[in-house]
Amino acid sequence: MKKHKRDQEHRSYVKGYQAAVIGRSIEACPYQQETQMAYHWSRGWREGREDFWNGFNQASFQQKAANL
Repeated sequence: MKKHKRDQEHRSYVKGYQAAVIGRSIEACPYQQETQMAYHWSRGWREGREDFWNGFNQASFQQKAANL
C-alpha cells in the first residue's frame, strides 16, 4: 500500500507559520503570487506573527506547529 502525500496546502500553511515564527517577512513567500499555495502560506504567516506578538514562547511555537 502506498503512502498518501500530505495535503500540500496544509504544508504551505505550516511553512508560512514557521517562517513568521523565525522572523521572516511576508515577502519571503516561496510561491507565485495569487495562487492557492501563496494564499495558504500567507495565512500561516499571519497567524504565526499574531502568536509571536501575543507573547508565545519557543516551546509554545513548537507544540503548536507539531499540532498543525
